[in-house]
Amino acid sequence: MRRIFTVVLFLSYTLSAMAQAKQVANPTRTLFPYGGSVTKEFLRYIIRLTKKDNPKICFIATATGDNPNAIVNWYAISEDLPMRPYFQRSFIASYTEPKTFEENLLSMDAIVVSGGNTLNMMAIWKEQGIDTILRKAYNKGIVLSGGSAGSLCWFLGGTTDSRPRDLSIVKCLGFIQASHCPHYHSELLRKPLYFENILKGKLAPGYAIDDKAGIVFENEKYVKVVAIDDKSNAYYVSVVDGKVDEKLLPVEEIIK
Repeated sequence: MRRIFTVVLFLSYTLSAMAQAKQVANPTRTLFPYGGSVTKEFLRYIIRLTKKDNPKICFIATATGDNPNAIVNWYAISEDLPMRPYFQRSFIASYTEPKTFEENLLSMDAIVVSGGNTLNMMAIWKEQGIDTILRKAYNKGIVLSGGSAGSLCWFLGGTTDSRPRDLSIVKCLGFIQASHCPHYHSELLRKPLYFENILKGKLAPGYAIDDKAGIVFENEKYVKVVAIDDKSNAYYVSVVDGKVDEKLLPVEEIIK
C-alpha cells in the first residue's frame, strides 16, 4: 500500500513539475493598451495582469524625450501601490549606464510606455535595438502596456500628431496585426480620419480606444475591454459592404 502511495505521490509531483515547466516554456503574451495617459487605476490593473506580488514595473518615456515631469509623475502615481517602480532612460551615456537596455527591460514583470511623439520614439527604438528587446520581453511573458503613443506602438500603425500641421500615418511594431486609434472621443479629428484611412485601405481594420478604456490581448487575441468609468469604451472598426463599420466592444469590467 505504501508503495502505491509513493508511486501516486511521485506521479503527482512529476505532472505538477511538467505543468510548471510548460508554463515557463510557453508564457502567455499579454498586451494592455489604453487610450490616454497612465493613471493609478490602469497601473493597479497592470499589477493584476502580472499575477505577481510586488512586481517590477518599468516606465519608458522615449516619446517625451525622457521628460523629467513624466518621470516624476510616474513615481508619484506608483508611490503607494504594491509594486517596484523603475524608469528606463532612452537618452543615456555609456559612462553613466552600466547595464544594457536588454538587461534592464528583460528583468521586469511589466513595461509601460508613455504618450508623446510616436514617430520619434519608433525611430529611436529601432536605432537602439529597443524594438527587438520589446519583442523578446513580449515573448517572455512580460506584460506590455501604455497609452497614446504607448498604445499605438504595439499595433501595425495608426495616425499620429508627431509631424507638423496634420495627423499622419505611422508604422509601428505590429505585435497586434491591426491598426489602432487612441484618444478616440477626446480628440475630434481622430475618428473621421481613422474612418477615412480604413475605408481607403491606408490602414488595416483595427481597434479604437477612448482615453479611460483599455483592451486586454493574450497571445495576439482580443480578450476583453476594461474602463475606469461607464462612459469610456473601445471599438473595432472595419469595412463591411463598402462602408465603415464601427462595432462597440462590451466593457466587461470597471476598474478602480
